[in-house]
Amino acid sequence: LNIALAKKAKIVTGSEMPPFFAARLKANGGDPANSILARFGGSVTVGGVRIATVTALHSNGVDPDYIGGDLGKAMKEAGIAGDVGLATGYVLRFSNGLVAYLSGDTGIVADQDAVVRNFYHAKLAVMNMGDGFSTGPAEAAYVINDLVKPAAVIASHANEVGTVDGKVRPGSKTEAFIKAVKAPVQVHVPLSGKTMEFDAAGKCTA
Repeated sequence: LNIALAKKAKIVTGSEMPPFFAARLKANGGDPANSILARFGGSVTVGGVRIATVTALHSNGVDPDYIGGDLGKAMKEAGIAGDVGLATGYVLRFSNGLVAYLSGDTGIVADQDAVVRNFYHAKLAVMNMGDGFSTGPAEAAYVINDLVKPAAVIASHANEVGTVDGKVRPGSKTEAFIKAVKAPVQVHVPLSGKTMEFDAAGKCTA
């Protein structure tokens, strides 16, 4: 929300999230029209980037603090969150032809093969691999090796310190994921302040 307000950027989400973000934008002086829907099987194009939503297996609740009032208080006391629809992953097609899959903090789903690979032909994946809340390193590597089969993957959502001084931490989940991913897939580790560039084939060019 803060990024969208500061940049006058658009927020593209699926399920029941767009009305939630539209209300939050409006309440904070933003433009509610900047909250855009893209549900399963459809896509929207923003700034030359085509954005589609795909299946993700994860909870998708809103903290009761965002709901407020007596209802929010009662929900918080009961320990439940507001349901905002099915979780989603995303497939982005950039103007250079690169198709990237954002896993959306998911478990293993058959759509990673049937839809992400066979229909969208994703060449780059950003894959969660932190365990506990979603796929662990071995499960995430299976998604990459056997289902999506991209040219490259960026390790995401480690749920721990994955790097120290720009180096992968020995014994970390990030290291386990890197070791489990099979060639020819290239694994890239995100580092703060470092930008990666990819071509249409999913090759890291910078």
